[in-house]
Amino acid sequence: MPHDTKKSGDTKESGDTQNPATLLVHAGRNPLDNYGVVNVPPYRASTILFSCLDELEGHDPEHRAPRYGRRSTPSSLAFEDAVAALEGGHRAVVASSGLAAVTTALLAYAKAGSHLLVADTVYGPSRDFCDRVLTRLGVIVEYVDPLIGADIAHKLRPETTAILLESPGSLTFEVQDIPAISRAAHDKGVAVLVDSTWSAGICSKPLDLGADVVIHAATKYFVGHADATVGVIAGTREAWQRVKDTALQLGQNVGGDDLYLAMRGMRTLAARMARHQETALAIARWLKGRDEVQRVLHPAFADCPGHDIWKRDFTGSSGLFTVELKKQPRAAIAALVDGMSHFGIGFSWGGFESLILPTDPRKIRTATPWAGTGTLIRLHAGLEDADDLIRDLERGLARMKGATA
Repeated sequence: MPHDTKKSGDTKESGDTQNPATLLVHAGRNPLDNYGVVNVPPYRASTILFSCLDELEGHDPEHRAPRYGRRSTPSSLAFEDAVAALEGGHRAVVASSGLAAVTTALLAYAKAGSHLLVADTVYGPSRDFCDRVLTRLGVIVEYVDPLIGADIAHKLRPETTAILLESPGSLTFEVQDIPAISRAAHDKGVAVLVDSTWSAGICSKPLDLGADVVIHAATKYFVGHADATVGVIAGTREAWQRVKDTALQLGQNVGGDDLYLAMRGMRTLAARMARHQETALAIARWLKGRDEVQRVLHPAFADCPGHDIWKRDFTGSSGLFTVELKKQPRAAIAALVDGMSHFGIGFSWGGFESLILPTDPRKIRTATPWAGTGTLIRLHAGLEDADDLIRDLERGLARMKGATA
């Protein structure tokens, strides 16, 4: 039924609240729309046929009816509905990647002469887009301390249109005060955009905290299996309309197969996130007791910047964190990472596999220079056994020591 405008999966009665684990199993799907098939099939479509001229010319301000594959399909509508339900947004919009979701959301609010405030800890490619594309288009981009909180009011200008946060930052894990920043922003009519990929819609709800837009690199925890690249943006009614219009103008689109993988991943998201959290905390606690370690940057730890905000605004954590080792030469770091058995060397995170990645935030920080003195290693705890991962790291730290002996 390609032209059925009923919100798929919308079986929740008024006033009913659902645990995310329950919601994720049912949101965005209605098997009776697809001959009883439990999973929404991957709709591969460009042309959508109409039964008559009236249907072709029908008014559809909410974009509920598929009209052309680039605009929407039953696959994209189902995934968007599921994400909107999870985040408590009016609607959602898909994009071709996490970066595409960030850039589409920014372009919905940026124009020549406008001023954007950006947390100094945002994802490197997001920063690159701000520095190399938005500035070329006449947008003024200003980076701010991620821990600025309500004091962001002093940074707002008459031409400020949006604030981009990433909480926690995915390298150094500062947790931002979304409620305080949102209150200051909304007093001046400024929108708040939050990259919440780390929380995966489970640990934190930025829209409930006051944000206008929440962004996810669905490539990571939503997909969960390192086999698809997808982005998604959810928001309030007004924000969704701006973002949807911008996505249509940019030609943002995701194929049915990648959307199918994202939807499949979401069905097990709550269970996987619980395992990622448990394993990451076990590893982080073990690392905290090692002589080679200066500090563990994990929001659940009291010495992580923004920990008190994390306790107030988050219900848990995910599998990504950073460990600050005592300063190491490159040869020692190579000895550590090159011989790992279970931790792969690679970008991204959120999949079933554990990853290890040396990183240096000094390369991209400008508003708040990184004050750490050690060597940073970012870890993603996958779904392997925690003890096996700890043994892998133990052997790696021994190799690191041997390289400097």
